[in-house]
Amino acid sequence: MVSYLLRRLLIAVPSLLGISLILFTVLALAPGDPFQEMATNPNVPPQVREALRESFGLNDPVMVRYLRWLAAMLRGDWGFSFASRVDVDDLILQRVPTTLFIVGSSQILALAIAIPVGIFAATRPYSVFDQVANTLAFIGFSLPTFFTGLLFILIFSVQLDWFPFVYRTDIAATGWRWYWEMFRQAIMPVSVLGFFQAASYTRYVRSAVLDVVRLDYVTTARAKGLGEGAVTLRHVARNALIPVVTLVALQMPAVFGGAIVTEQIFRIPGIGSLLISAILANDTPVIMAVTFVFACLVVLFNLIADLLYGWLDPRISFR
Repeated sequence: MVSYLLRRLLIAVPSLLGISLILFTVLALAPGDPFQEMATNPNVPPQVREALRESFGLNDPVMVRYLRWLAAMLRGDWGFSFASRVDVDDLILQRVPTTLFIVGSSQILALAIAIPVGIFAATRPYSVFDQVANTLAFIGFSLPTFFTGLLFILIFSVQLDWFPFVYRTDIAATGWRWYWEMFRQAIMPVSVLGFFQAASYTRYVRSAVLDVVRLDYVTTARAKGLGEGAVTLRHVARNALIPVVTLVALQMPAVFGGAIVTEQIFRIPGIGSLLISAILANDTPVIMAVTFVFACLVVLFNLIADLLYGWLDPRISFR
């Protein structure tokens, strides 16, 4: 496994370099200027704007700027935000805990719903429960998160006034009151992301269980006198969830991408809202850093999915 891991890491290096080069070139050629506000401000002379562009190297060729950015990244220097006037790594570190909390909680909620519902529906195919579960899964998967987010706000915040619709990190409370307020304001964004992912996972869990439940060793287990619950848990679910675990690992980068929309709806100060504000301000260092982090997540979780699949299925050997 060690040699396989080293080979995958060596393959990931040129992939990440190619991704970073494409991202940097697209951002460099895109219209917009991070110092555009200075150009429209009559109090700022044009010489000041040009001096700033020269100091940040924005007038250099694209390849020179990319090599400078790559060398800085290898040294651990993520750049300087033009809009926020702080280091990019500090900005990202401030936002990462909130995004990890929302995304992690939504994934736990999605799996807690999808696994039992998918298994129960597959062991009773074409029953009323199976048909209802399939219908709800298709509805949940078809509705985008921005629609369900606004719907939750209208129902639970505007009409019922149960939960706040703006996520705040500066809650004026201490002790258990602080934890309760954090829990209340996280319910809606976590539910929006969790229900959307649960709808997708339920379909895969049901399909995987249906493929396993008809196999010979399951029939043999029943013939030996094992109860239906033991057959389902020990023989069906354990083997059916192998591809589901791989799917969850592969879906994690997409979940982070979907969190961008949810963070905008509920005003969550996470990575997604940082990326949107950086795009609006033409803050190239922040855009480059966040998108490169997402690219690294894709490569990382693909590797984790392959390792998990080999660990769960002993028939697969790493060579």
